[in-house]
Amino acid sequence: MKNITFKTLGCRLNQYETDALASQFDKKGYNIVDFDKEADVVVINTCTVTNQSDSKSNQAINQASKKHKNAMLVVTGCMVNNHRENLEKAQPNVTWFVDNEHKSSIFSLVDGHYKGEVTHPNHLDSNLFNYQPAEKTFHTRSMIKIQDGCNNYCSFCIIPKVRGKATSRSVDEIIENIKQVIDFGYKEIVLTGVNIGRYNFEGTNFEDLIELILNTPGDFRVRISSIEPEGFGDKLFDLFSHPKLTPHLHLCLQSASDSILLKMRRMYTLIEFKEIINKVRNRYPDFNFTTDIIVGFPNETEDDFRQTIKTSKDIGFGHIHTFKYSVRKGTKAERMDNQITEIEKTRRSEIIRQLAVDEKQKYRRQMIGKEQTVLVEKIKNGLAQGYGENYIPVKFPTQNTSVNQFANVTLTGIEQNEDPWLLGQINQSLNH
Repeated sequence: MKNITFKTLGCRLNQYETDALASQFDKKGYNIVDFDKEADVVVINTCTVTNQSDSKSNQAINQASKKHKNAMLVVTGCMVNNHRENLEKAQPNVTWFVDNEHKSSIFSLVDGHYKGEVTHPNHLDSNLFNYQPAEKTFHTRSMIKIQDGCNNYCSFCIIPKVRGKATSRSVDEIIENIKQVIDFGYKEIVLTGVNIGRYNFEGTNFEDLIELILNTPGDFRVRISSIEPEGFGDKLFDLFSHPKLTPHLHLCLQSASDSILLKMRRMYTLIEFKEIINKVRNRYPDFNFTTDIIVGFPNETEDDFRQTIKTSKDIGFGHIHTFKYSVRKGTKAERMDNQITEIEKTRRSEIIRQLAVDEKQKYRRQMIGKEQTVLVEKIKNGLAQGYGENYIPVKFPTQNTSVNQFANVTLTGIEQNEDPWLLGQINQSLNH
């Protein structure tokens, strides 16, 4: 039996693809081990969305080269698509570099090697959706890939280059994948992709797909991962009344300045973004919106930055993920004048980081006294931990609850720290 280990950097789409690969190796008799344990095969799924992502990916490759000197080292993901030539020169210990288009065939590459077959990754099957349903994963939730690639070409973004044009997975494959993971016992389905709001397969758009998924029989709930504030409408808002669809969206703002949004080549205005928030919150007052914000984009003035701060406070995001603008070679923003200094980017980033802490605590505090259906992920010393439907972390004492089980919990308090868990008391175990 061969030991194999995985390291994943970046987005949920990468996590989904790693989960699917790991499950495939597990089914074929490979032993999955932690990254710090001895392994015969190491697979690193990289990210290249920012300079920091490149740095972390390189660091993971270097760590693997030192820790697993005699292992087969396979590096895949977006950094391979973006920097393959440089990586091949800088990382001689890597056995294979596999791009996103051939990532789903990594098992064939590795297993073939041990059977004496010599195959170059470029000769493997190229299929963005050829991932088997993952029975054993690194997560309690099951991620389902519905789409890949993006046609928006935001001026700061390298993703269209490394993930390609927008492509939607067939409806039948998605529904069948969901049915299979429900049969495996998963209770929460997370829909993922690069730009999932633009899903369209043979006339079925994103909202139609959600409706079909919600009408699929089974004991599960559905969570939508990161989504752009365009490509959907009122039908999606109606669907949030369905008990299976969780009241949370990670809706990417990036900036609250219309002039910066225009320079970023975003497909919406601040008014349009706020209209989405207001429409949803008018119907579902406790709905949790989380977001991404980029600070220090070229030409971002202090007034632009203040507008982003004000808007974030007005909306009341449950979480803000902030990025310092990072120059990506080959993007339009790389050639823009008035680049912001790193010192100023760091200053603005720290302000947003503190704002994120304050807004997160404020949102979670206002949930005290309310109920959440918590999917239990861990139980330790009689204390169950998991996430409620609003994507808030909850801890509660229990004697009868099991992992991967829903529990109805009344929120009674909150921890006192920067990223506080809500505390609760179980009303009843839903026993499903």
